[in-house]
Amino acid sequence: MSNLKRTALHDLHIELGAKMVPFAGWEMPVQYPAGVMKEHLHCRAKAGLFDVSHMGQVTLRGNGASEALERLVPVDLAGLAPGRQRYAMFTTEDGGIIDDLMVANTGEHLFLVLNAARAEVDLDHLHEHLPDVEISHLRGRGLLALQGPGAEDALAALNPAVREMRFMDVAALELAGATCWVSRSGYTGEDGFEISIPGTMAPRLARALLENPEVAPIGLGARDSLRLEAGLCLYGSDIDETTSPVEAGLSWAIQKARRTGGARAGGFPGADRILRELDEGPDRRRVGLLPEGRAPMRAHTPLFSAEDAAEPVGEITSGAFGPSIERPMSMGYVPTALAAEGTTLWGEVRGKRLAATVAPLPFHPTSYKR
Repeated sequence: MSNLKRTALHDLHIELGAKMVPFAGWEMPVQYPAGVMKEHLHCRAKAGLFDVSHMGQVTLRGNGASEALERLVPVDLAGLAPGRQRYAMFTTEDGGIIDDLMVANTGEHLFLVLNAARAEVDLDHLHEHLPDVEISHLRGRGLLALQGPGAEDALAALNPAVREMRFMDVAALELAGATCWVSRSGYTGEDGFEISIPGTMAPRLARALLENPEVAPIGLGARDSLRLEAGLCLYGSDIDETTSPVEAGLSWAIQKARRTGGARAGGFPGADRILRELDEGPDRRRVGLLPEGRAPMRAHTPLFSAEDAAEPVGEITSGAFGPSIERPMSMGYVPTALAAEGTTLWGEVRGKRLAATVAPLPFHPTSYKR
């Protein structure tokens, strides 16, 4: 793995006994000695610390940066207040998703967090379409996620100001001797924080948090099962350039101002398709699925409308065993006519058809601090 990039916390991962794997060009911890199941349950019960420094971190500066970025996404960014963050997605001219991202208004600049595997694609996209905006890729910064019901207490021990933050708030705060950009958000469905910090200071902050007995290190394995229980999309699996935000169940992220009849309706790539699907409904939808039995239906499992149907009607995009719900869970795309809760579909696993029931998302309740 010598050609892989390493985060500022690499030595700490090794010290903690992490199993390291390649991921999106980085050497990342997939699990620690406790194992994925225990890490997952610890995060749900107490607090888990994730190294997500492989994600792309970008700042946009200049007058009109919010309005310029808004032309690339179907999201209201002109109305994003200082100290707040929003989920967004870059869309193609055909209405597909180039990437999903977080956009924060710090009051001084916009701060973007991009998926690791799409960071360079996104940067090219930004440079092509925003020639008058100052774009900076912050390659030297660390990014930590502290997630779980004990996250607030653990972080408040370093700076009590975090207690005043609500879901999707952002603030510049001193933590372990460093000025950090903190957002109250995450990728687990739990209350928690994401903390951008100068890379040289990241190990100090991580060690300070891990001194708290409630905080345990969590790898990419449990991160995936946690986000799947929360019904959250993974780029490259559940969303990509062939899926629209409406098909993917992300309509909640498209504010009224950008919809038909809104103050700034359309004006983003793929608007014709996306607005039409918002008004009329899409032909297919991402759904939650609960397979019968104990065996997960994993990505690329074909889905059929009947046990003896000849042709598949859809496909699983993510699947795993859910430690918190104690059963297998999957997400996938099916025709809208088959997307109603309670519909029985059939997945083909190793040549055998197994039943799965369409279920509401998320599989596990979220606990954001509103």
